[in-house]
Amino acid sequence: MEYRQLGNSGVRVSVIGMGTNQFGRKVDQAGVNDVIDAAQDMGINFIDTADVYTGSDSETTLGHALKGRWDKFVLATKVYFKVGDGPNDYGASRYHIMNGVEASLRRLQSDHIDLYQMHRWDPLTPIEETMRALDDLVSSGKVRYIGASAYAAWQLAQANLLAEMRGWSRFVTVQSHYHMLEREVEKEVIPYCQAENVGFIPYFPLAGGFLTGKYTREAGAPEGSRGESSQYVQNYMTDANYTKVEKMSAWAEAHDRTMAELAIAWLLAQPQVCSVISGLTRLEHLQQNAKAADWQLTAEELSEVNEALRG
Repeated sequence: MEYRQLGNSGVRVSVIGMGTNQFGRKVDQAGVNDVIDAAQDMGINFIDTADVYTGSDSETTLGHALKGRWDKFVLATKVYFKVGDGPNDYGASRYHIMNGVEASLRRLQSDHIDLYQMHRWDPLTPIEETMRALDDLVSSGKVRYIGASAYAAWQLAQANLLAEMRGWSRFVTVQSHYHMLEREVEKEVIPYCQAENVGFIPYFPLAGGFLTGKYTREAGAPEGSRGESSQYVQNYMTDANYTKVEKMSAWAEAHDRTMAELAIAWLLAQPQVCSVISGLTRLEHLQQNAKAADWQLTAEELSEVNEALRG
């Protein structure tokens, strides 16, 4: 397994990360235990969760599964979204952040969180309040590093510049929606990350399964698949996108690889990407994702794939 620096921190994480938004729902406790066991055997050490995933059960199941082996993994969780009925049960206020970290620590059965991420930008809370609260958590030892999710480049810049001016902890990473067919972040977010050495962590790398190649122009979404009911996946079901996937699937097959492996390998070839977060509901998903980590696209191969993506 390949490891990369977590942004400008000293921590190294596996290039394949585990997305756990179905832990505690589609994946029960026994399944979570099996996945964590397998991940440790494969050298996958990066886990991503959030306080709202499966009604907080994701954190709870991870807390049980990680007992006695916290030193083998780097765990990231998030705070922002609504977790209760109160007026302060969401957002990036000091009040919600402090309550959120304590709740996450209880569920995780840990005294610290490796990477604590703001799940979204909060336009109602001064960024000074948010960054000071996060810095206090780092100073207290309850949080080791901080990151952001779905932030625009200007939001990252504002937050990190303020932190630098005040001597506070800066965001070392940002998570963004990014894959072969979703490339808006290449305009500003990734260039910012390159300039400031912020680690970039893509989520939804397979476009909800569309980039596995299992959806075809003729058959559409297989019965029982996510694409059957997900508007997110259905939005990608256009003639232009089907043509791109058909070309790339054929290219991957010619290299004895799968379309899914190509989608992840392509992301790992992009600037500043330190780990790719892919959700999983079965152990086979983790094993398939791990295969992509061994595929390092050459400059020539990357050029060929990008040409196919241009249509």
